Amino acid sequence: MDKITASEAAGLGVGVLLVCATIAATKVDAFFSSSQRSSLGLCKQCGNLRRLACSRCKGTGSVREGGILGFTLVQDFYDERLGNSESNSKVKQIACVKCQAKGYFSCPNCSQL
Repeated sequence: MDKITASEAAGLGVGVLLVCATIAATKVDAFFSSSQRSSLGLCKQCGNLRRLACSRCKGTGSVREGGILGFTLVQDFYDERLGNSESNSKVKQIACVKCQAKGYFSCPNCSQL
């Protein structure tokens, strides 16, 4: 690796920019949705739904058992590649402990009213 050409440096810069944009996209979306809710006079967190989805089960009320963070990386990868639907039926769903299988919490801002 003697020298880096201008096109390689530009490619690296664009790649880094895309990774940073991907990471920041959720934060930017949360900022815009919060500002839109406040301009409409709605609750900034829930938008007057009076409920917030559980962060662990994403509002479903159940999580997958086993593996790192609730999934097995190698098995999921091979199931997607091979199209095995039988192994997906073997995945055990357990009730979310964080929200007691409800899938949501009442909004702390709206419950104070």
